[in-house]
Amino acid sequence: MTNYVLVSHGGSMPETPEEGVRFMQAWTDWYDELGARIVDRGNPMAVKKQIAPDGSVSDDSGTMNGYIIIRADSLDEAVALAKGCPVLGGGSTLQVVETYAMM
Repeated sequence: MTNYVLVSHGGSMPETPEEGVRFMQAWTDWYDELGARIVDRGNPMAVKKQIAPDGSVSDDSGTMNGYIIIRADSLDEAVALAKGCPVLGGGSTLQVVETYAMM
């Protein structure tokens, strides 16, 4: 099996407490469905900095705002699993990135 990083971009947070409860339940249900395929449940991301090759640092205004790492037998399987991710319900897009075990 290979690890895949699911990177979320954009989207919005629930607007009401009730939506928040449903959103969190959707995460619980999805994590339960994935089971042992979860490598890292991930986290949201906020403030970002970008380092250029010359060492200069600037604010990064990119839309990347969270990640999750899962394990799957193929990119197609990882994409199929990612389609159940709750962030998609909030308008986010997901980038599915295959990793290589080199270290």
